[in-house]
Amino acid sequence: AETATGMIMGMNVRDDCIPVVKDMRVQFKKRGQGAMRAVATLTQVQRESIRSSTKGEVTVAVTVTDESGNQPIECEFVWAWIPSGPRKN
Repeated sequence: AETATGMIMGMNVRDDCIPVVKDMRVQFKKRGQGAMRAVATLTQVQRESIRSSTKGEVTVAVTVTDESGNQPIECEFVWAWIPSGPRKN
């Protein structure tokens, strides 16, 4: 789930910024069976905010399913992005 959300952030954050996980919450609901699949999504408003600002934060939705189609865990990731250069005083 972290990789899926990180990939979607990395694909949308500006080239002059660095994405950083600020918070993550995972609730284990039931036992997973077989391979897991995580799909992260951003809304159009979130994408525009990430691309137009040099820093901010966004909650990234992610759905994790197992081979049987169940969702054994619920996740919420808060990602922030900051300028990649040295800090200015």
